[in-house]
Amino acid sequence: MIKSYKRILAAFSLSAALAVAGCGSAKPSESNGSMNTTESQVTDTSTAAKLKIKTSFYPMYEFTRQVAGDMADVENLVPAGVEPHDWEPTPQDMAGIADADVIVYNGAGMESWIDQVLDSVKDRDLKVIEASQGIEIMEGEGHSHSHDHGAEGEHSHEDEHAHDHGAEGEHSHEDEHAHDHGAEGEHSHEDEHAHDHGAEGEHSHEDEYAHDHGAEGEHSHEDEHAHDHGAEGGHHHDHGGLDPHVWLSPALAIQQVRNIEQGLAEADPDHKDAYKANADSYVSKLEALDQEFKEGLKDSKRKDFITQHAAFGYLAKEYGLTQVPIAGLSPDQEPSASQMAKIIEFAKENNVKTIFFETLVASNVAETIASEIGASTAVLNPIEGLTDEDISKQLDYIAIMRQNLQALQAALNE
Repeated sequence: MIKSYKRILAAFSLSAALAVAGCGSAKPSESNGSMNTTESQVTDTSTAAKLKIKTSFYPMYEFTRQVAGDMADVENLVPAGVEPHDWEPTPQDMAGIADADVIVYNGAGMESWIDQVLDSVKDRDLKVIEASQGIEIMEGEGHSHSHDHGAEGEHSHEDEHAHDHGAEGEHSHEDEHAHDHGAEGEHSHEDEHAHDHGAEGEHSHEDEYAHDHGAEGEHSHEDEHAHDHGAEGGHHHDHGGLDPHVWLSPALAIQQVRNIEQGLAEADPDHKDAYKANADSYVSKLEALDQEFKEGLKDSKRKDFITQHAAFGYLAKEYGLTQVPIAGLSPDQEPSASQMAKIIEFAKENNVKTIFFETLVASNVAETIASEIGASTAVLNPIEGLTDEDISKQLDYIAIMRQNLQALQAALNE
């Protein structure tokens, strides 16, 4: 009811917010991190006005600023320390979006508010970049613990994952994303991102922990955007059953960067070569990170890990691991008593010694399970936003992903 009231209030305030957007710059939002340009980025030497870019939450901000370099002003919508699943734009945020040249968002249901906002500014000249476009979106796990786990996530993509990162995602979102989601879904993610997720599993947890992800990700973008626009305006914390956390696979993060590069080149063709150079530089770092994960996890003693939030399905699938989530896709989803009992039973039977929790969300559930089985807790960060401590330490996506790798290596080799 509170969410519904907030949405109604935002809708009434939107017209006034758009009226004041005008041609001037909106008040900057919290940037969720450093705006410094890296040494490898190409900078702007022209006197032309810079692009004004809004990004939905931290990974989109980080990827976008890496591609944009000094040729755009990049501002993040979700403030530092705020859990993005629960965030909704204010009228001021909407005015800032209306005044922007570009908006970059993840998609796949992560931003439950995006359709409402974009419908409100559809008559304005706004370039829309959906960073997950062309990526095979998985069905979420953990939203129900009565599923058959099958072989989800239990294989390596080293041989089959042939992401053509140069060409993938290189299309215009303006034509297909005109928020006519009927037309948008006229392609299959199976063709674009050919992960053959059939029976590639190294082992099955069907008997130990039952989730069924048989037909994961095999749907069109029509399904992806079906946010269940009921009376609540589509604010579904389970993301409509889809898993939006694609940025947690470095290989898929590369594809998101390429999508952003393509979108910025279309919005600002004069600087397309610079955007490509910046993207190439950052992609090389992500490729190195991907290789670190492959090498660091391939010989782990165990392949399953328990995490409080079902955010690591793409990471698990990419590197031959199995995520066993306590709760669902939304970190504020509370597990039932029976779900807790199943997790505890699984942990005892499989001698799990580490229960992962995350930043930005209370760790009570993870600590309760750890206490019950005599295990310890550790952070596995979904990088949905930076904390003040992260910012003070000048941590970024790559640095935090390396911390995640170290945490996984420790837990999987105990």
